[in-house]
Amino acid sequence: MLLGVNIDHIAVLREARKINDPNPVDALGICKLSGADQITIHLREDRRHIHDNDAKIICKQSALPVNLECSINNDIVDIVCKMKPSRVTLVPENREEVTTEGGLDVKSNFEKLQNVITKLHENEIEVSLFIDPNEEVIELSAHLNVEWIELHTGSFANIYAMLNSNLNNSHHIIKELELPRDELKKKLKKSISEIKKASKYANKQKLKVAAGHGLNYQNVTLISSIKYIDELNIGQSIIARSVFTGLEKAIIDMKELI
Repeated sequence: MLLGVNIDHIAVLREARKINDPNPVDALGICKLSGADQITIHLREDRRHIHDNDAKIICKQSALPVNLECSINNDIVDIVCKMKPSRVTLVPENREEVTTEGGLDVKSNFEKLQNVITKLHENEIEVSLFIDPNEEVIELSAHLNVEWIELHTGSFANIYAMLNSNLNNSHHIIKELELPRDELKKKLKKSISEIKKASKYANKQKLKVAAGHGLNYQNVTLISSIKYIDELNIGQSIIARSVFTGLEKAIIDMKELI
């Protein structure tokens, strides 16, 4: 299974102090030497972490393939086409969100997505759609002739965290998941089943399958054991662990788990 390391959170640390340290570009060589298979970054419309110059340098200098996440905003897509990443993952984007909160609404944006995907393909860039594990959405994605889908694992990760961590005792508690343990266990089982079913269906549709969002050292094996998933994209948990262990060991530990 392939591992894409999302280095956005290095830029988050940098932007917290508005200086050029740490520089996400410095992570490129460490990621390669540690066994990562891909660099993932998200060029947001508000440029809250990764900036245009970061993305430009990373696409140019990375020895690993670059998976650049972005919205379907025309201005962003134009910029990305000039940078020539190996792959673009189209994601929904909300200025108020802390992180991406769900999959693309492929049905409502079908025509817009057709135009964006055509443009990316004309620039010889592979395309992935970040979607919820839903068969109808997967079928629509296949009709759009993308090469990849990435299944949003955020719901799974939230349920797992409420069941198996101290999240429910913190100020980050997820109120809608403040449920009895038996209910959470049922929800977790259902969520894993949905991801398995979706990945298998996507495989039948000749789509390559990635997964990501909220994956960490505690929950990742439940997803990496799903046979139809080809790749995981993981960022925050790797960068968070690297604060204590160093980036190289954090990546090696994750590679061993998956």
